[in-house]
Amino acid sequence: MNAPDDVPTPSGQLTLKLAVTRQYTNAHGDIPAGWLVSQMDQAAEWTASREAKGRTATVAIEAMDFLCPVRQGALISIYTDVREIGHSSIKIDVEVWIRTAQCNDDDDPHKVTEARFVMVALDDNGRIRGVRPSGSDGRRET
Repeated sequence: MNAPDDVPTPSGQLTLKLAVTRQYTNAHGDIPAGWLVSQMDQAAEWTASREAKGRTATVAIEAMDFLCPVRQGALISIYTDVREIGHSSIKIDVEVWIRTAQCNDDDDPHKVTEARFVMVALDDNGRIRGVRPSGSDGRRET
């Protein structure tokens, strides 16, 4: 059965999926925001490294809002969507969705947060390098 048009759904490709266990939570059973940002960064890096065919690093993260807490037992799904590829940078939209009844009274997936990560390609010495051969702009529709 398809979701109605007004029901939000994840955008991009499922990149990382994990269950929230006690080891990731604070004393109140919630995951710290920094831990979740770290997982988002890891998903963005995997996506960027695939596009850059090598090492990348995060240079910027746009602001994010957290829509609900994530508690122990939640199943986290992180989606990535490459929005733009520049000479040495890659902009990736990252969304976090959870499946749990803690945000509403159902078990439907709920968006927790989203952000745009800006990654740069690095060479073996840690210096910025080109992502694509010259002449290829690599831009995607946004």
